[in-house]
Amino acid sequence: MNISVVVPLLNEAESLPELTSWIRRVMDAYGFTYEIILVDDGSSDGSWEVIEDLKKELPNIVGIKFRRNYGKSAALNVGFEASQGNVVITMDADLQDSPDEIPELYRKITEDKFDLISGWKQKRHDPLSKTIPTKVFNFFTRRMSGIHNLHDFNCGLKAYRKEVVKNIEVYGEMHRYIPVIAKWAGFKKIGEQVVEHRARKYGTTKFGLSRFVNGFLDLLSIFFVGKFSKRPMHFFGTLGALSFLAGLFITVWIISNKLYNISMHIPNNRDVTAQPLFYIALVAIIVGFQLFLTGFIAELVSRNSPERNSYHIEKTV
Repeated sequence: MNISVVVPLLNEAESLPELTSWIRRVMDAYGFTYEIILVDDGSSDGSWEVIEDLKKELPNIVGIKFRRNYGKSAALNVGFEASQGNVVITMDADLQDSPDEIPELYRKITEDKFDLISGWKQKRHDPLSKTIPTKVFNFFTRRMSGIHNLHDFNCGLKAYRKEVVKNIEVYGEMHRYIPVIAKWAGFKKIGEQVVEHRARKYGTTKFGLSRFVNGFLDLLSIFFVGKFSKRPMHFFGTLGALSFLAGLFITVWIISNKLYNISMHIPNNRDVTAQPLFYIALVAIIVGFQLFLTGFIAELVSRNSPERNSYHIEKTV
């Protein structure tokens, strides 16, 4: 199979017939073998009934229905697991992504040998309340991830080699940072394609302001897990050692200064415990010890994890 199109959806009953018809026209025009995986993330507007009707008309459709709303990341992850195509393309169900982009996305994966192509909606039909925070998050994501050639990490229109989606896990609200997850998994040939952003035709957006806070926390989580999941002691142990040594240095300095004043008969009536630096040193030592202990426990958990030796192997001979 050439292409699997994975479409996560929530309450998009109005747009599904038009979207699937559009995808079908593009696929037939280019002679692709394909499947359309529609993942219903707990819709309440009759989207599943529409999917069942579409399945009768188009056998290429695969419908997956969640019992309740789990989020876009869960829908994508399940869609990735079910996909069979050599190239997997994701798009939103609201008709803001154009299926006409599929042939070029497919070409870049198959001919230019990219692992992942992310869409860039250079001209957006969104209010400033959405575009400005998006630019800020994309800036910080580029800096933290080292993927400097992407302008829009959160674009729903993306294309992947099959090996990519079979070797990554998307959970929480990590769908915003799939290129980062792919990079940490060893897929580093990541490119970008300018795509059309269409105005919403049906329904309303499903994402509120909370996505910005959650997105920032997810970015920190991805950065930490990707860099230190196999060696947590390197992170916690380093911070703990620095904090402990700083506290120890301050303590030694305070005591040495006190002893020097006594030996030189310099008047100094203030006790060591009466100095603010003493309590700063004490807190630094305690925090350092706790961080080191946290790293030690995390190391034990990592070593006993069933995936402690789970590594992505590209080829065997």
